[in-house]
Amino acid sequence: MYFSGHNQKVSKRPYPLESHLTPQIPHSNYLHFQEEKQRLQLKKFLLHRIFLVAKITANIEKKDLAQYYEHTFQSILKHHLGETVTGLLLMYPTSILHILETSSGTLDRILLDYVDREKNEKEFFIQRMKIIVVSHNIPTRIFMQWQVSTLKVPVMYLDDLTQSQSLEEVTTEFLTQTHKLALYLFKTVKVSTKGPGDQLHQVAPELLPPEQIIKYLCKSEEFMDPETFLNMYNKPIHVTLDSEVVWPAPSLF
Repeated sequence: MYFSGHNQKVSKRPYPLESHLTPQIPHSNYLHFQEEKQRLQLKKFLLHRIFLVAKITANIEKKDLAQYYEHTFQSILKHHLGETVTGLLLMYPTSILHILETSSGTLDRILLDYVDREKNEKEFFIQRMKIIVVSHNIPTRIFMQWQVSTLKVPVMYLDDLTQSQSLEEVTTEFLTQTHKLALYLFKTVKVSTKGPGDQLHQVAPELLPPEQIIKYLCKSEEFMDPETFLNMYNKPIHVTLDSEVVWPAPSLF
């Protein structure tokens, strides 16, 4: 039996063992993942949603209140980078419900402006503001723009939930009703339109939280005011490194 043999040239170049043996670990983390997700959604910053309630002076013109927030939003975005503010401002006769969607820096400056005015102005027309809930890193907006609605006529309610339910139950009912209202506006209000405006109490009265609940939440000590909220988030966290720990632990006895 005859086998024909061919001389094969053997390359003297070493095999790239390092590329095969070294595991290829992607240099990424959760923050990078979130930033990439925001980039794909054409958002420059992470979005947050906050629910605020507050009392207002009885003699305040509702248009002045709306203009105050419009001026504040424009001033902040003019001097600082951030996301556009969207949300809903419900103005009752003596209280407000305010939902805001924007980036963290813009949100902090809105709250800071309120804190500064409350301290420095003798009678600021927004009082006893409380933060009900904050949702961080929301995937998308519910509101496509910032809307204002003035409830000109008081609505009578048969049952006072604040007398028969606990704070937790009242808060749950409040947030449930508010989210239903937000979803209703999301489905019915088109971009670049004013929406129902001051006719909201006629279009969807069953979706409006009663003003008595707004006032009840403003009085609750369990909820933070903006100053306490800002101080908590701006306060540095003390972290003890392993190198700082000695053994045995020091004792005073």
